[in-house]
Amino acid sequence: MSSSSTSVEKQNFVNYKENNTIEGGDPVVVFLSKENMSLIRVKKGEIFNCKFGSFKHVDMIGLQYGTKLGSNTGRGFLYLLYPTPELWTLVLPHRTQILYIADISFVMSFLNLKPGMSMIESGTGSGSFSHSIIRTLAPTGHLYTFEYHQERADAAKKEFEDHGLSDLVTLQCRDVCKDGFNMEDKVDAVFLDLPSPWEAVESAKKAFKQDKIGKICTFSPCIEQISRTVIALDEHGFADIQMYECLIRFNEIRVIPMWTIDEAMEKQRAIEKKRKRAKPRVLREQQDGTKSSSQQQDQEDDDESENNNNSKSKSAKVESSINESHQSSGTATPKSASGSDMEDVAEPRERIDPKSIAIAKLPAEQRGHTSYLMFATFTPVVHESSLTEAIACEAQGIQDSH
Repeated sequence: MSSSSTSVEKQNFVNYKENNTIEGGDPVVVFLSKENMSLIRVKKGEIFNCKFGSFKHVDMIGLQYGTKLGSNTGRGFLYLLYPTPELWTLVLPHRTQILYIADISFVMSFLNLKPGMSMIESGTGSGSFSHSIIRTLAPTGHLYTFEYHQERADAAKKEFEDHGLSDLVTLQCRDVCKDGFNMEDKVDAVFLDLPSPWEAVESAKKAFKQDKIGKICTFSPCIEQISRTVIALDEHGFADIQMYECLIRFNEIRVIPMWTIDEAMEKQRAIEKKRKRAKPRVLREQQDGTKSSSQQQDQEDDDESENNNNSKSKSAKVESSINESHQSSGTATPKSASGSDMEDVAEPRERIDPKSIAIAKLPAEQRGHTSYLMFATFTPVVHESSLTEAIACEAQGIQDSH
């Protein structure tokens, strides 16, 4: 085997290495956390630096994929993972909006992809979906992917070569909305991630194998794009047109207390006692406010004439209410030996530790709408006989019977 073949064997994203051992030149996904991953190519003399310290590439050579490697400082560690299409989706450099695993798995399932099939993808973008398609069609299938932006097409082509996928994919830089796919009777499935997918429907129909049932999918963020694409699909004879929307939601596992009836009643009684102890203090604050306002009213009454009987009567009533408030407050708020109020001293009670139960809670969406997925079926053209041909066939059948 040549050295170039060996290099491709090391970097293949489709199949795992037989010995599962990291060698010089191999790509490795370094996993620090779910939100912190990156792809490196192992080379002697290079160092990977992160918040946990420094990791020498030479220390990774000879280790198995999946190994947990500690840093030189001893403050942390990372995992060395084999690069798969799923991990590539999480670490790739974003050149465009990409498809994530939820959409990818859904699309591949509804397109009925399997090894040996051929498929069209437009546009290539960052290559997230392309890697998953290639792995599904391998080892005998083929992906034809189109990208109208030259720089993005060149970057994707280099990534396919680095990842050992060149034999399974053909990439062209072409605006398929204007120029079409220039393919006829060749593929089993079509995926369109375009600003105006309805303009590529006619060319996609020609690219399907005309004697087999095929599937087409469009990926559009706006419902207006969906409406125009539906019209185009219907005009060109596609059947079973359906639209779906994928939303990702994560369940949070939480532990909550489970109170028995007796425990709940005891807890409620403790709350009521606490409220009662706080009540005299509130009354005292209200009483102080009432007293200051009554003294001010008395001063104003002395300055007025003695003939204002209504004001004197009102003042007398206020003084009476103040005395009653003093008496009730004195009764409700006994003093301790040190002179402090009893309500400030909490009554000791037995601690209640209820049983706990784990539940799954659905929080708010962490990722909202991405795009609408629309699917349709291409059906082979069935030749229908004209009325003249039908009559001739029927007459021929009668003659044969005689």
